[in-house]
Amino acid sequence: MRKVLVFTATFNEVENINSFLDKITAIKENFDVLIVDDNSPDNTWSVIEKYKSHASKTINLIKRSKKEGLNTAHKLGFNYAKKNNYDLLITLDADLSHDPMLIPEFIKLLETNSFVIGSRYMPRGRNEMSFLRYILSFFGNKLIKFVLKINLDEFTTSYRGFNLRTLKGFDMNEVSLEGYSFFLGTINLLNKSNNKMTQIPITFKDRKKGKSKIPRLEIIRTLKNLLFIKLGIIKK
Repeated sequence: MRKVLVFTATFNEVENINSFLDKITAIKENFDVLIVDDNSPDNTWSVIEKYKSHASKTINLIKRSKKEGLNTAHKLGFNYAKKNNYDLLITLDADLSHDPMLIPEFIKLLETNSFVIGSRYMPRGRNEMSFLRYILSFFGNKLIKFVLKINLDEFTTSYRGFNLRTLKGFDMNEVSLEGYSFFLGTINLLNKSNNKMTQIPITFKDRKKGKSKIPRLEIIRTLKNLLFIKLGIIKK
């Protein structure tokens, strides 16, 4: 039987975390859950600790002492999955922008692919962001596809699946980009390693509760890093 880990990172998600965990644990598929919390001031970690005691699935929580960033949290999740001999790793956001009910579809696609990404911009995908954020995201992803010549329509969402048994020449720890550019860097390295990748349509919902963690200048940082990748200044 394949061993599956579902991972998310949290920081000040106290308004969403119970609903997120309810949706996750309601899924019939057999998997464990790992949450990395960066010592949320709103005590998200405390809510998770209480939820664990009556959850129908195994939920592991790693509470870090301070805010260390999304890229390091995902690397921690990747290393945890490898160390504990999981076959598949699924990552997603905990703010309910990603529909956990698609997790079984990710698992199915990982039977024949090493990497799967949820795409807002492929046919049947939808993005319910505010108009300005949608425009920046849509054209940003189009530009990334044009520059890197990778046959995907999405590069920046964190709704992803990895087949840890079939990945070749890829180690997430080698991705040097930080912040939200990290997600672009991950796909760039997967592509350079010639891993088999595919995408699945998702509906991205703008968060209803809590505040977005995306810095306003992140799109500029991402475009700068895209240029550095193209010029060979950044290799991974």
